[in-house]
Amino acid sequence: MSNSATAARRSAIYLLDQILGEGRLLPECLAAGALDRSPSDDRARAQRLTVETLRGLERADRLLADHLRQTPALTVHNALRLGTVELCQGEAAHGVVNSMVEIVGRSRKHGRLKGLVNAVLRKIAADGPDAWPKMRVPRLPDWLREPLIMAWGADAVKGMEQAHFNGAPLDVTMKPGAEAPSGEALPTGSVRLQSAGQVSTLPGYKAGNWWVQDAAAALPVQLLAPKAGEKILDLCAAPGGKTLQLAAAGADVTALDISEVRLKRVRENLDRTGLQAEVITGDALEHQGEYDAILLDAPCSATGTIRRHPDLPFAKDGSEFGGLIELQARMLAHAWTLLKPGGRLVYCTCSLLPDEGEVQIEEALDQYPDMQVDRAVLDVAGVETSWITEEGGLRLRPDYWPERGGMDGFYMACLNKSA
Repeated sequence: MSNSATAARRSAIYLLDQILGEGRLLPECLAAGALDRSPSDDRARAQRLTVETLRGLERADRLLADHLRQTPALTVHNALRLGTVELCQGEAAHGVVNSMVEIVGRSRKHGRLKGLVNAVLRKIAADGPDAWPKMRVPRLPDWLREPLIMAWGADAVKGMEQAHFNGAPLDVTMKPGAEAPSGEALPTGSVRLQSAGQVSTLPGYKAGNWWVQDAAAALPVQLLAPKAGEKILDLCAAPGGKTLQLAAAGADVTALDISEVRLKRVRENLDRTGLQAEVITGDALEHQGEYDAILLDAPCSATGTIRRHPDLPFAKDGSEFGGLIELQARMLAHAWTLLKPGGRLVYCTCSLLPDEGEVQIEEALDQYPDMQVDRAVLDVAGVETSWITEEGGLRLRPDYWPERGGMDGFYMACLNKSA
């Protein structure tokens, strides 16, 4: 049994304890240094195991329920869940079982339960792999599933859940004129790589030919249609994919974000790609200036990104969404004051909730007499008419493009200010 594999599994169990027990998001755990002492290969494996376990959690719990009289302590339960997912995905039984027995056995608190772990996982190894593919696609928790069914209908939500369970391929946005890595050219201009592996080792990465960005996330800048020399503000800019798009178009870009830590990645990507932007740490509600165009990627529930971030439905419960919706309205109101007459603003959120998208724009249009939705910009390559909303925005969902691997959930609208 590999010590490296056991170390990665131990780290994954720790991350699952944090997410399922403490309600912390995976990026939050990583930013706090949860895996800093692990070698890079072990870190990558631990993250992959965590994500795969969260995606298959409902199935794992159903299988385990047949072999447990009562729910064990969270750490032991998470060891069993991780072991179940690995076994049902074809990992060698002896390696998985021995690892989990060793991890639990070495725990002062739970060591006495190593016999239970051994017995349960051996039963799962015998019958789990056959049962796994016959089980239903894991569902979203009710707090999120019910409002999404109200918004989009039960069939659409089932399609979203299938997309979440499948996970996400890697999409990249090309620097103009650069050679694309081998993959599928999507109708909207992104390139999709199905089995990418380590991103930093892919052809063209170090040369700065492209950057990672979901196909849906690349569309707001296409709606904004930046021109060379225009003074453009990217509000809430991190992690920076949209900043890079704006800079690649030759715009005079100011990239603002409240998080200095997150802006570090923006600066690194600008350096790697050789693109230029002024990067500022600051509060979007306090920033001043006058701009030809503004991109406001507002803080939101991030419910559109669950196929990449399956921790979100487990770490959150929707209680903070009301505050986010209020913040979005305030940010849009302030951004409107920074826009020159005759300018344009693209508002977007990576959310599946209409309150963070369609409803925000409908209310803004009622509030600001000098604001109009620009429908003409929706005529961009690859945009399907069924994605266009009643008020003139663009609604993207994970169940779109199922044959291609889906897309993130997004809402966006381009707003023109009267001259």
